Amino acid sequence: MIGHNRDPVPPASKIPRMAGSLRQRRGRGRVPREPDRSHFPDSSHSRSQGRPQDRLATVSPPSPPRPSPDPFRYAAGTPPRPRAVRAAPPPHRRDTPRMGLLMRILVTGGAGFIGSQFVRALLSEELPSGRDARVTVLDNLTYSGNEANLAPVADLPGYTFVRGDIRDPGTVDEAVRGQDAVVHFAAESHVDRSILDSAPFVTTNVLGTQTLLDAARRHGVGRFVHVSTDEVYGSIAEGSWTEDWPLAPNSPYSASKAGSDLLALSYHRTHGMDVVVTRCSNNYGQYHFPEKMIPLFTTNLLDGKKVPLYGEGLNVRDWLHVSDHCRGIELVLRDGRAGEIYHIGGGTEVTNKELTGLLLDACGAGWDMVEHVEDRKGHDLRYSLSIGKIQEELGYAPRVSFAAGLADTVQWYRDNRAWWEPLKAKAALA
Repeated sequence: MIGHNRDPVPPASKIPRMAGSLRQRRGRGRVPREPDRSHFPDSSHSRSQGRPQDRLATVSPPSPPRPSPDPFRYAAGTPPRPRAVRAAPPPHRRDTPRMGLLMRILVTGGAGFIGSQFVRALLSEELPSGRDARVTVLDNLTYSGNEANLAPVADLPGYTFVRGDIRDPGTVDEAVRGQDAVVHFAAESHVDRSILDSAPFVTTNVLGTQTLLDAARRHGVGRFVHVSTDEVYGSIAEGSWTEDWPLAPNSPYSASKAGSDLLALSYHRTHGMDVVVTRCSNNYGQYHFPEKMIPLFTTNLLDGKKVPLYGEGLNVRDWLHVSDHCRGIELVLRDGRAGEIYHIGGGTEVTNKELTGLLLDACGAGWDMVEHVEDRKGHDLRYSLSIGKIQEELGYAPRVSFAAGLADTVQWYRDNRAWWEPLKAKAALA
């Protein structure tokens, strides 16, 4: 397991057949623990002071919580509140269909930005769960889904692609049958689009998730990882959210994701399914559809076009390289506890104005290329996740510094115009 020492592996005959980590169900890991509701100490990333580019160069190690008047610190959350005592959930009533080394994984939304990174990393065996895995991608190839994102692994023997809608029970039932695990990325995810028309967000993110959960329960899938977002918490002026923080979404997109999170967790409580939820901060990296801030600004600047900065650009986001996000998801897939939520963050908080300056520098442009536009409706001021729990339990830590990751991302867009130019033209993005 990545990040900490393994316990000795007991003989296979001693391992009970019950819901636990996927590693145990494949005969390669520890006996799973009963779900533990105890609080894990929070941790935070300190930030160096000085110029934005100086303090972005490295990911700081976790430091003890301490108060700070600076609302833009990546700091520890408020003191934990007492948790309600709940009865342990019933074990999942059916073992996974196969207990050997071969794992069959269904990845929904696997042709999108984060999902395709996860599939590429699995099938190239960058992630341990990819060894001898068989990966089926289910994707409807909507405007942001692109089968070209999977071209590097399309010819590998462990790869299967199915075009289909997660809202279609027949398609989902066929795709889920025989799978050992589901990693659910598929979602409508652009806040601006949700403000214009929220219907696809509700039907895809909530009803689509329900359709997948029903099929996974029907076919006895061993683990269901539901991938979500920090936006479900709303906005936080200082400190960082812990996993037990109340949900307070402010956009139709984040409200639909909050609904799908609660629905997924309810299937664990009600049906005893092995469901785990992850929530991440803002992702960046290659193959990112050019409607989000980093790819949109980068491609505009490479084309000599201005970039639209909302308001004064003071909104703060924590940036997470997509490869680090996928490593965190894979740790949860293997060893996360059923019924739990895990935060996956990058440890680098910057304002949108600071980020704009970094992108201008990387593309050789000046501030005359920035156009301030009216702020987004209901625009959250700041997001910040505490990642103490996943650090403590699973040994996660981000590896890609923001300075290096951003430079690599800009260079990738320089080198891959053939990928993004047709997408921008088709979507009329500028």
